[in-house]
Amino acid sequence: MPLQKIKDFDPDYRTHFENQDVIGYDLYSGAEKVGTVDDILVDDTGKIRYLIINTGAWIFGKQVLMPVGQAQIDYKGRRITAGGLTRAQVEALPQYDGNAVDYDQEEQVRDVYRPAAMGAVATGAATVDTPAPLDYDRDTYSYDRDPALYNIDESKHQNLRLYEERLIASKTRAKTGEVAIGKRVETETSKVSVPIDKERVVIERTAPTDAGTAVTPGAEAFRGGEVARMGVYEETPDIRKEAFVREEVSIRKEIDHDTVNAEETLRREELDVDTQGNPVVDQGLDTRRSKDRV
Repeated sequence: MPLQKIKDFDPDYRTHFENQDVIGYDLYSGAEKVGTVDDILVDDTGKIRYLIINTGAWIFGKQVLMPVGQAQIDYKGRRITAGGLTRAQVEALPQYDGNAVDYDQEEQVRDVYRPAAMGAVATGAATVDTPAPLDYDRDTYSYDRDPALYNIDESKHQNLRLYEERLIASKTRAKTGEVAIGKRVETETSKVSVPIDKERVVIERTAPTDAGTAVTPGAEAFRGGEVARMGVYEETPDIRKEAFVREEVSIRKEIDHDTVNAEETLRREELDVDTQGNPVVDQGLDTRRSKDRV
């Protein structure tokens, strides 16, 4: 079945997988550090099949695959021990180049690890029943044919997780309405009064006070025609409509801040250690903070 890196299979694998976050762990053969875990390969069911080992401590620049059943995981020490892994085995392993792994490449890897795994079964180091891998091919092979390579001995990796509840506060943004701004035209009748002036000519004819006194007429006397001219004017109203800015309107949003308080009862699991007799128990240090950073 096809293999893929665990992050490609599940980007949130650290949340979903139990006891499988071993990327970055150091790999030891006995007391000697021989490399680190660069990544994990899983099958299409999400089950771990191989650890991708960077053997820089032994063979510079070479990445190889190690079946997960060959790993003894120390979560507290963040290290993995590969039982019986030798430099000769590492040199015999095909280099992992990051591309897809096919059946033939897996067989090359299995051929390197099988002798040691079969020997461990024969000497009682494992309790699984491993059939001789001689009666299958690429069409019939399944990983349960090599349980010593792919099954983790849980007796060596017992791990207990303690859980706690946390109150997570978040907020969502929802539309509660909207405000539309528009204009409408209203009409009204307005009256205005404009005073105007009109001129008129008033002709007054009166008897002179010296009507009985003789006078000497001027040169214009006794001549016909126009003798006086006076212009007559009047005002007419000039009434029209003009537009003026009546009011300016600005539109903006302001945020009113408020705090919503909530209270819940949270549960937390604590570790109880019950011993019988006089066993030596090393409870170690609280590594929760360092685990959270992984």
